[in-house]
Amino acid sequence: MNSPNPTIAKVIDLSISLGRLSLANPILTASGTFGYAREMAGVVDLKRLGGILPKTITRQPRPGNAPWRTVETSAGLLNAIGLDNDGIDYFLETHWPYLRTIGTPIIVSIAGKSREDFVYLARRMNEAEGLAALELNISCPNVAGGVDFGTDPSLCYDVVSHVRNAINVPLLTKLTPNVTSIASIAKAAAEAGTDAVSCVNTVLGMAIDWRRQRPLLANKVGGLSGPAIKPIALRCVYQVASQVKIPIVGVGGIATIDDVMEFIVAGASAIQIGTANYYDPTVSVRLIDQLPCAIESLGANSLREIVGTLK
Repeated sequence: MNSPNPTIAKVIDLSISLGRLSLANPILTASGTFGYAREMAGVVDLKRLGGILPKTITRQPRPGNAPWRTVETSAGLLNAIGLDNDGIDYFLETHWPYLRTIGTPIIVSIAGKSREDFVYLARRMNEAEGLAALELNISCPNVAGGVDFGTDPSLCYDVVSHVRNAINVPLLTKLTPNVTSIASIAKAAAEAGTDAVSCVNTVLGMAIDWRRQRPLLANKVGGLSGPAIKPIALRCVYQVASQVKIPIVGVGGIATIDDVMEFIVAGASAIQIGTANYYDPTVSVRLIDQLPCAIESLGANSLREIVGTLK
């Protein structure tokens, strides 16, 4: 008597599109939390990731803020790094030759103090062979002028539209939760031509040493990330998805498959892992492995079927 055929596992389609950017799966690493990828190559199979965002780069080198620059909180991490980086010239000469050979879509995060800075950086990166997309960091709370473009719809439209007209690669715009209406900022970015928005950057916060009567961060305030901000990030994703039709990348406190699925059904087409990379660099690959079973449990055959299905 012949043995029954072994059960063939259902193939779940994890692919997703963020406008013109196509990804094999929705699990990305957030800028500033994964270094320049080389640092993680020994512990993570980089080719399996949906995408990698290296540290945000600026036009000129930045030393960052004075220490203390990070403070651990009861449910997350408070940071005021200040976009510490060596500038775009060093990035293109030193980091890009490695990044472009990984075999994973590389989305480069850029930040500027002016519209001209953003356009200059975008044009330089647009010429880099192998670039998958750009992410405009218009929402960093730890540098002077870092959130100006992310808190005013007209300023957001201005910078996104000028960058959009200067490049031909897909464009993501990273939004701040530190506004009254994030949906209005997302609408401006969408009208200006961004392919997708990333929701959200860190939440402005503070830590104090009351005995010394001083703030713990030299910058006084910083950006809170980690589990503490997940409910805020979920709310932002839901509100943006309810009013804007372009794809959304969910960011904020994601560490488990339940976190991922909550963002997906709330309206995110992809997610970025941030703070969790610090204490578990392998978390992204584990989530990719767990994702098919979670999708199948909802009776779906693809990730796309469950995006924004919150009832």
